[in-house]
Amino acid sequence: MNTSHTATSQNREAPASARLEQRRIIAVLIAGQILGGIGMGASLSLGSLLSVEVSGSAAWSGMAATMNTLGAAAFAIPLARAAAARGRRVSLALGALISGIGAGIAVAATALSTFPGLLLGLALLGAGTAVSFQARFAATDLATAKTRARDLSIVIWSTTIGAVAGPNLFEPGEAFGKLLHMPPLTGAFAFTVVAQLLAALVYVKGLPAKSVKEPTDTAPVRRQISGFAVLRSNTKARFAVTAVALSHGVMVALMSMTPVHLHSHGASLAVVGIVISLHIAGMYGLSPVFGWLAEKAGRLPVLLTGQGMLSAALLLAWFAPDTMVTPSLILLGLGWSASLVAGSALVADAVQATERPAVQGVSDLIMNLTGAICGALAGPVLAALSYSGLATLTMALVVVVTAWATRRLVTSRQQKTS
Repeated sequence: MNTSHTATSQNREAPASARLEQRRIIAVLIAGQILGGIGMGASLSLGSLLSVEVSGSAAWSGMAATMNTLGAAAFAIPLARAAAARGRRVSLALGALISGIGAGIAVAATALSTFPGLLLGLALLGAGTAVSFQARFAATDLATAKTRARDLSIVIWSTTIGAVAGPNLFEPGEAFGKLLHMPPLTGAFAFTVVAQLLAALVYVKGLPAKSVKEPTDTAPVRRQISGFAVLRSNTKARFAVTAVALSHGVMVALMSMTPVHLHSHGASLAVVGIVISLHIAGMYGLSPVFGWLAEKAGRLPVLLTGQGMLSAALLLAWFAPDTMVTPSLILLGLGWSASLVAGSALVADAVQATERPAVQGVSDLIMNLTGAICGALAGPVLAALSYSGLATLTMALVVVVTAWATRRLVTSRQQKTS
């Protein structure tokens, strides 16, 4: 009798203990995301100006975003492997540390007027972006299927705080940089170094040694799992990764060319800044809402809702490129958010716990490479076909995801009714 009572008590306590641990992990991830966001927002926004300053040519102004995206792609799989082998604590802390080192290299390269060194520093900063993306998956490690979408969406939302606060550190950063006799435009990078080091410390102190769930009956010998191998054999995972990547590509293609389009039509930098700020608010501000909807209505309906908003954004850019840019960019951010939250939850749902870090690393790699490719191609397309033409061609990516998601939704509902 006592034994039965003890067992029942333990079964009741285990879920409560797990929920408490999950809340603590989410709090740590949010704190790390805020610190990382402050650092990235303070430095990457100035990266294009530094690229022009150090290279001596405005033609290199886009290299800051390009190197950051490529750096994020390059670190995606190594950090995922570190998570699988050593846990999220090591992976996220290591990525934040590398990002802080990158900021320091960028400052040194600016002082020495070494453009390749600056590019190296900006690429290493991409590790911070990779950490930001992988933190959303870290939120799913101990989450249940019912709370997975909500938990990752809250971590995504927390990025908003750092993204908004970071650019406001330009002037304080410059004042601080003068005290340290740092080169012009690099003061904010000092904040980046401190913020990333603090983020690394938060991850080390706050996250458990092993945050990725593993079956208790597995052998102690670990086997490296290839994310690409899982995608080849897992149709659900392949679909989810593709949906996230193409949605990200749509967002990057149109967003990256909007400042150029607005500037060519006489918009001031203040107007461009407001439009991009509203776009960023759309990207992150409502992610918890989309996480809640993904739990209540299902992943695929929310993903299709995201594709609908991306379509609306592209249609506005197509038919009214001179008057409806702001609503278009807001819808673009909202569509990206809904698609990322639902798609990321689908990635986590589609694979076993031990496969998750590897697949998530490949997902982030493909997403960042897709964004880099779409961003690179968007410039020539804009020059050849205008902003409206860019929106028209980008619609093809939305059609692919919409058709595939609709097919999966119909099939799923047919299976439930049969």
